[in-house]
Amino acid sequence: MTRGSKDSLVPLLPELRPGSAPSTSDGGDNKQREASVSSAVFNLSTSIIGAGIMSLPAAVKVLGVVPAFVLVAAAAFLADTSAEYLMRYAGCGGVCSYAATMGEAFGRVGSAVLQICIALTTAGALTVYLDIIGDVLSGSQSADTVHAGVLQEWFGDQWWTTRAVALLVAVIFVILPLVLLRRVDSLRYTSAISVLLAVVFMLISSAMAVYALFQGKTETPRLLPDFDHLSSFLDLFTAVPVIVVAYTFHFNVHPIRAELSKTSDMIVAVRISVVLCSVIYAAIGFFGYLLFGESTMADILSNFDQDTGSPIGSLLNDVVRLSYALHVVLVFPLLFFSLRINIDQLFFPKSKQLESATCRFMLLTAFLLAFIYLSSVLFPSIWTLFQFFGSTTAVCISLIFPAAIVIRCANSDSIWG
Repeated sequence: MTRGSKDSLVPLLPELRPGSAPSTSDGGDNKQREASVSSAVFNLSTSIIGAGIMSLPAAVKVLGVVPAFVLVAAAAFLADTSAEYLMRYAGCGGVCSYAATMGEAFGRVGSAVLQICIALTTAGALTVYLDIIGDVLSGSQSADTVHAGVLQEWFGDQWWTTRAVALLVAVIFVILPLVLLRRVDSLRYTSAISVLLAVVFMLISSAMAVYALFQGKTETPRLLPDFDHLSSFLDLFTAVPVIVVAYTFHFNVHPIRAELSKTSDMIVAVRISVVLCSVIYAAIGFFGYLLFGESTMADILSNFDQDTGSPIGSLLNDVVRLSYALHVVLVFPLLFFSLRINIDQLFFPKSKQLESATCRFMLLTAFLLAFIYLSSVLFPSIWTLFQFFGSTTAVCISLIFPAAIVIRCANSDSIWG
């Protein structure tokens, strides 16, 4: 196999050097590695848990509880396996990014194709993030049902509570300062808060579902699909892309692995993160569907404008919606960072590093943020976006490209070295 030039392959994220402190003793070295693995688990979990979690209850509604759980487990297994393949290949080849790994196997063209897929997937995910924020602030509409946002509930219908205006204010005054940070390391504290908020969302929604269950206000969840209410058998497959998107984190694996001393540590971290996130996904998917039954919407946050039977239902509804909206706001810069780097490398491959080119950095940030905002206003349905990206670019990143790398290099000792 002819290998491309490593110098022409730029990492998707800035290279993070492994800890350079020398090992003075076995005990000290083990402590350092343990902390590094824990940090990797945390960062990977932040990368995995995103907007896809909002549509999991709707996926359970379409598939039924048992098939949905089987699909979550299968997607988790495939995500873990494909990430392990990437780590084994990169660990022996000395490459430092997913794009470089593709470049080693397929040359510059393979690297560019991957970067395009990552750019499209991250742009779609960021559009979904703004859609979720818009649903929380200004509400949404499904068929003949209108779900009010927190701004309408608090202040009524005003011109400044409309979706376009509320999102514009959030983008300019909340999201823009975060995406202007030039180093991903600067987001470590917001990442910690974002994971905590996701856990808060899971615990509160689960508690509300259990309370409603004991009050007899829930429907019996379907274990299998309801074929009588499906327009076509193919409707079952509309839930698959949603779950595929939920496990698309592979473009962040290599930068996080660079902080660890061994590839085997990263494989363990990936496995722990995937299991942890699978538990969270299963819990939110089941309890969200249990709580709202057949009225579950594609963005379950829109359902939390109802009285769920809790004594403090109104307050809990607002806490659930606002906590996850804030989680999305804090995760937004991480994906935006990857999008910006990939776009810059595609169009300015020979220019100096983006973080040191102030003019290019500001113009690219403004253009991408404006594009994502307009896309969110034009495409307010997160289910449609999940179906498109989950069945195209996301499945390429998480499944097809890793498998292609293994097949391409099946006879090369550099994979298993």
